[in-house]
Amino acid sequence: MADKPAPNPAAAKPNDGPGPDFVRAVIKEDIATNKHGGRVATRFPPEPNGYLHMGHAKSICLNFGAALEHNGTCNLRFDDTNPVKESTEYVQSIQEDVRWLGFDWQGRLYYASDYFPKLFDFAVELIQKGLAYVDDLSADEIREHRGTLTGPGKNSPYRDRSVEENLNLFMRMRDGEFPDGSRVLRAKIDMAHPNLVMRDPTLYRIRKVRHHRTGDTWCIYPLYDFTHCLSDALEGITHSICTLEFENNRALYDWVLDNVSAPCHPRQYEFARLNLNYTVLSKRKLITLVQEGHVRGWDDPRMPTIKGLRRRGYTPESIRFFCERIGVARRDSTVDMALLEFCVREDLNARVPRVFGVLNPVKVVIENYPEGQTETITAPLHPEDASFGARPVPFSRELYIEREDFMEDPPKKFYRLAPGREVRLRYAYFITCAGVVKDPATGEITEIRCVYDPATKGGDAPDGRKVKATLHWVSASHAVPVEARLYGPLFTVPDPGEGGDFRAHLNPKSLEIPPGAVVEPWLADQPAESGWQFERLGYFCVDKDSAPGRPVFNRTVALKDEWARIQKAGG
Repeated sequence: MADKPAPNPAAAKPNDGPGPDFVRAVIKEDIATNKHGGRVATRFPPEPNGYLHMGHAKSICLNFGAALEHNGTCNLRFDDTNPVKESTEYVQSIQEDVRWLGFDWQGRLYYASDYFPKLFDFAVELIQKGLAYVDDLSADEIREHRGTLTGPGKNSPYRDRSVEENLNLFMRMRDGEFPDGSRVLRAKIDMAHPNLVMRDPTLYRIRKVRHHRTGDTWCIYPLYDFTHCLSDALEGITHSICTLEFENNRALYDWVLDNVSAPCHPRQYEFARLNLNYTVLSKRKLITLVQEGHVRGWDDPRMPTIKGLRRRGYTPESIRFFCERIGVARRDSTVDMALLEFCVREDLNARVPRVFGVLNPVKVVIENYPEGQTETITAPLHPEDASFGARPVPFSRELYIEREDFMEDPPKKFYRLAPGREVRLRYAYFITCAGVVKDPATGEITEIRCVYDPATKGGDAPDGRKVKATLHWVSASHAVPVEARLYGPLFTVPDPGEGGDFRAHLNPKSLEIPPGAVVEPWLADQPAESGWQFERLGYFCVDKDSAPGRPVFNRTVALKDEWARIQKAGG
């Protein structure tokens, strides 16, 4: 049974949209003053050199969401200017992730590589105006000439080449005459500018690498800062929204747009990127985790990638709810992972069915239940929503319960099963512990011997007596063995790598697989990505590694917030 469609808790009131933030305030003001003719046009511009993560999800929700709220448009554009690191694999993955999150670019799919001829013409225009030059300095030499935050840079010895010479050299760069790294095209701005970005930044470099879309047509490629703003202008973007790390680059974007014949001049607005504790959202660090084998790939459920979160059992609604809750701010801050998991629980609570699973089983033998007999108990799939329906659960003389639900010598506030104590089996009967069987070699309890009260069928006593605990269970003869993957934080500290190598803080217990886990037969062959609540244990999702009759479940999130305990224990 797949997850039941349910409304996003964030949208419980249809007329309530996301709370006010400075980006939306700007958009509303622009509409009120008829700026851009009342149009709202945004874009989500990923580089196709990796998989999307939660930080990208925040940007997706903002760009697509702000456009949708004002009947605007949002383009999906791939800023594919570095063929060394890009591939169609990433292009396809990004499109899939955006769609999975619930957004549609409605045919407005663009690539920076679509604009390569126009970008080349803009570069020629800068050269003709004496605002760009071909530089023979190496990358290291350019870096040395740039200067420092407190000291000006030095002009390149090639800065004063004539327009004619620069045009000739740039055309020869395009035609492939020069080797990689031998020459670049730089903007001629100011080597003493207080903003280091403005100290004659590189606009084009030679890269004799096949491009995933244009093939071998080009051997020079524009830099991101040159491409990005011009792509926005060519697409008529009204609000160019990006993260704070590009704040200093805005001056260069404006300079480029002011000095070429661009069709319009989009304004850039910067917002704080998402930071989550106990994980990393750096593409470079995520690539390291994958390439060095610290995780099982980009879709490992411990990864903060959209693929990983989806495989773990997060829903698109829960991620959108989370992005709405954290809002959009101007200052960087770190969001507690507990808030993300709260949003996931809130969504799954209304969405997924309840079932029985036992992760660490111990056998219960009901001595007065007839041997060889099996009865079918009809149990609801959601105790608070009858529309989920019900499922048949087999009950027999031998059952499994969680080992931690029994104690031979319990403390005062332990209310579950113990010698002489009566408890309820969920939807079934009251049972009382009559004794235990132990392994003579180890002393470990191998069986709990109980008796049941046939009059309590359904889980209530006709004489009105009460019990203080209700246990989940699985019939031993009908139990389906499963691999239950229990995920914890990927790192042991809130800020991995602070002051050192982030890999030193990897959590060796980020994945635990308890032996002997079982579930009720209803779960034997459920589809991948379907979500379930194992009663009293947490929310789980069927993994794609499942085989017929041998399901694999990923724990999505525990039923309760465990972060206070994790932080107290130091991971």
